[in-house]
Amino acid sequence: MGGENLSSAEGFLIVGFSDLPQLQVPLFAALLLVYLMTLAGNLLIILTIYCNSHLHTPMYFFLSNVSFIDICHTSNIFPQMLAHFFQDGTHMSMTECLLQVYLFIGMLCTEILVLTVMAYDRYVAICNPFQYMTIMTKDVCMQLAVGSWAVALLIPVPYIILLSGLTFCGTRTINHYFCDFTALMKISCSSTLPIEVLIYVSGSMVTVMSFILIITSYINIISSILKIKSKGGQHKAFLTCTSHITVVLLFYGSSSSAYLRPTSAYSMKENKIVSFAYIAVTPLCNPIIYSLKNAEVKKGLSRCLLL
Repeated sequence: MGGENLSSAEGFLIVGFSDLPQLQVPLFAALLLVYLMTLAGNLLIILTIYCNSHLHTPMYFFLSNVSFIDICHTSNIFPQMLAHFFQDGTHMSMTECLLQVYLFIGMLCTEILVLTVMAYDRYVAICNPFQYMTIMTKDVCMQLAVGSWAVALLIPVPYIILLSGLTFCGTRTINHYFCDFTALMKISCSSTLPIEVLIYVSGSMVTVMSFILIITSYINIISSILKIKSKGGQHKAFLTCTSHITVVLLFYGSSSSAYLRPTSAYSMKENKIVSFAYIAVTPLCNPIIYSLKNAEVKKGLSRCLLL
């Protein structure tokens, strides 16, 4: 049978969790709860920052960006994932599939860049405290945020162009709960080498370089904190960074284990489990980490809930 181009109208069948019929009810309930908690937690962080004027600082401005990214990211995947439980697989057209891939990669890259900007913000705050307000002005923060979003939303374009050129000779069934680009590559009968090269080149440029910048920032931050003579001052400085570094480690650990591997090493069933850590666990944990480890957020949250 000849290959069919991705631009054809046939589309794909997304299996979801239909291969686990005995777990349909508990899985649906658990995933719905995770989605609702993720939305509630991140919306609450955004609302808390908006309602409390003392949180109108660069650090919390970027934190609200992370929460908004997590809302967009989970809303790109979860509604369709939950719909799988009401039908034996979900059909997705080529356009819908590529749009989901675009948003998935775009949100992934946006979070990487915003987390990097947050590390720079902490570096300036701790290493140059007297110049902090003159360096991290409102305009600079807006430019950094807009720049991160603009760059990140351009990164997926080459992926979409290359994916649109793949051909599919056999099955169009994707054993996943969303239209993952690694799953598309797995079922394609054409060469995926150009896409794999792009993944490692752009992946290295974005993730590795961002991670190096974050680590470099924190090396300087720790060096500056250790020079503080007051133990109380050291403790307070460390507290302002622990939430961010925890989120960074959780994010990089889950996303890199899911996507920085050769296509040949991917198992559809294994990747469904591994990718869930980034898709669901990280967005759910982020607001919990920030609300538990940050005294200002806890105070602001209490005020917000009492209104």
